[in-house]
Amino acid sequence: MKKRDVALVLSSGGAKGFAHVGVINALQRNGFNIRSVAGASMGSLIGGLYATGELDNFVEFMSDVDFHEMMKMVDINLGNKGLIKGDKVIAQLKKLIPDRNIEDLKIPFCAVATDIVTGDEKVFTNGKLYDAIRASISIPTVFIPHVIDGHHYVDGGVVNPIPVNRVERKKRDIVVAVNVNANIPVEKKPKPKKTERKIPKQLKQFLEKVEGLIPQHHTDKIGLFNLTAKSLNLMISQISELTLKLDPPDIVVDLPTEAYGTFDFYKANEIIESGDIAAEKAIKAYLKK
Repeated sequence: MKKRDVALVLSSGGAKGFAHVGVINALQRNGFNIRSVAGASMGSLIGGLYATGELDNFVEFMSDVDFHEMMKMVDINLGNKGLIKGDKVIAQLKKLIPDRNIEDLKIPFCAVATDIVTGDEKVFTNGKLYDAIRASISIPTVFIPHVIDGHHYVDGGVVNPIPVNRVERKKRDIVVAVNVNANIPVEKKPKPKKTERKIPKQLKQFLEKVEGLIPQHHTDKIGLFNLTAKSLNLMISQISELTLKLDPPDIVVDLPTEAYGTFDFYKANEIIESGDIAAEKAIKAYLKK
């Protein structure tokens, strides 16, 4: 099979972004060669780690992490800029996959973030990888903004949740965009594999409390935090849809925004599998053309 070169674009989406791993697996299995990647928020994390050549280490770690290890990575912030500082998460990632400069990665990579003061989009194409990732994943009200050279950066999804216009692309490259915020019906989810870990009761209770901050039904109570989070999700979904219409990729892998929650990190294996399944469908449709 002839190798097809791909410029890959990975959207924002919190834990839903684990689907990006499944898409990458499907592309490689079907003979596609990913030669560049751009990402926003969780897309920047998965894309950046893929560009190091060590994404499998991260996936393996997340598959094995237990409740207590996860809680060690949550540094609660007592101020009013966000619930989580994010320093411990980045420190753990650096232990797992050492930091390096973006310009030294195996393939071209960029991450987008938002300067919350000026409203400008920041595109990271050089400098420290984890600075770019930390800036891009800073979901407003969840993570405190990341400060670099006096600029306060929040989630790249605020201005460009699926940065099709930022990925490096050669003339014959196929642009593949993964949108985990698609406004489409939720299909039947893949059944967890028998090897899926049992979720500790403590973790379930913790995540239910966090997810409870975001209304899932019209009868749920609306508060300041969940109102902000729900508004952000709606905005990202609409901007993503408009972006894909204005700059259509060759292949779009859509996953429904309501399929999983923003904080469903303990469902990593299941979400990865859903991305793989969606990618297979999109790839088959593309090849038929």
